[in-house]
Amino acid sequence: MHDRSPSASLWVHGSRTMRWLSAAVAIASVGATFGLATQASAVTTRGVLWRVIQTCVLNHTLTGGAFPCLEANLSDGADRGYVVLRPFGSSDLILAPTRRIVGVEDRFLRTPDAPNYFEDAWQARKFLGDSRGSYRSQSGVALAVNSRQSRTQDQLHIHIGCLSPAATQTIETLAPALPTDRWAPVGRPFHGPELWGRLLIGDTLASANPFHLIVDGWSNPAPPPDRSQLAITIVRIEPSRGRKGFAMLASYSNPFGRHSVEDFLGGSNCQ
Repeated sequence: MHDRSPSASLWVHGSRTMRWLSAAVAIASVGATFGLATQASAVTTRGVLWRVIQTCVLNHTLTGGAFPCLEANLSDGADRGYVVLRPFGSSDLILAPTRRIVGVEDRFLRTPDAPNYFEDAWQARKFLGDSRGSYRSQSGVALAVNSRQSRTQDQLHIHIGCLSPAATQTIETLAPALPTDRWAPVGRPFHGPELWGRLLIGDTLASANPFHLIVDGWSNPAPPPDRSQLAITIVRIEPSRGRKGFAMLASYSNPFGRHSVEDFLGGSNCQ
């Protein structure tokens, strides 16, 4: 997780002390990971997020709550579940599996049985809104996954946020030319790594798992053996004319982590 974007009922009587200590540790961990990750001197480990996930799962199992997460969905079991949480001081969210998945390079994501975590993240966009769970239109909502070189945590997590108006306009300009059956080069529209893109028509991501599309539809150039270099950004587009759906952008050309997919985020409100 890379937080340099420009542009939240526990135990029973006898365990009260432990429950609040656990909560405090979890909150401190979230703060250390998310709130301080932008500082070069921040002390953090690449396993803090996983410990926070485990805290949310434990709370959900014992009480039905999710603290310190916003949501813990274990309806299909922990191996297929996920949590949603908001980093301290951020309007953005992250969704993370409750199964141990190191990151975008994990082989499990390419298997037929892997959940469609991007669709789960798309449905979690409701938490971008106010306390009543409302949000504005879908346009400009972005889902993003960093490469290993750009992230700070070794547990898969999808960033959920809003694009700036300028970034939304740039992507909507690109979208009409994106193919629906393959990945095509789109250059460097954000002055970062070279991007490839494709368009997924529809109102949800349920019909196609983006992690599968990366494997099945990418050619010329072929994906490198080291899939940890992969970064993915998916943006909901509703242009005034043209095809509505999801613009999917991906890159394998960021080996040193100089750019983060969170560079796409930064808008305070989705349009």
